[in-house]
Amino acid sequence: MKKIVIIGPESTGKSTLCEQLATHYKTIWVKEYAREYLLKNGTDYTFENLLTIAKGQLLQEDTGLTKLPTINHQPSTVFFDTDMYVMKVWCEFVFGKCHHWILNRIVERKYDLYLLCNIDLPWVKDELREYPDLENRQKLYHHYKDIMVNQNVPWVDISGGYEERLGKAIDAINNSL
Repeated sequence: MKKIVIIGPESTGKSTLCEQLATHYKTIWVKEYAREYLLKNGTDYTFENLLTIAKGQLLQEDTGLTKLPTINHQPSTVFFDTDMYVMKVWCEFVFGKCHHWILNRIVERKYDLYLLCNIDLPWVKDELREYPDLENRQKLYHHYKDIMVNQNVPWVDISGGYEERLGKAIDAINNSL
């Protein structure tokens, strides 16, 4: 089984790309739990709420893995619309610190490829998004890129329009498989 994570700042096409890739590879994708949590509980979150969200994300991830189809008796690829790096960036960007529990999960969880979504898509407003300004989007993107450069899993920067992003992602996945 190949585990591929799509990460990046908000409004960079992560969910769209996950859905497109899952369709292309005839598999599943694990949605971002934070959206579900914030829609239910509101957007006035605390540092402790981010730990709850992180735990919910991993529960959703583990549940998704139990639904993974097999191809030729081999588990297929699964796509994750976020991981604990996203939680780390969120904690640090908003609160200037990160829960040790999240940092420990980063060390424990293993993935095969990261696709880092660039900020070159237009920002789209929705009820959960917080950072429409280019300066914060650039800071967040560079925070993610620094993490990617300093970890050991292969990663690819995904930029361009939606179709170009999908093509780059498929090429990156096919080259890593």
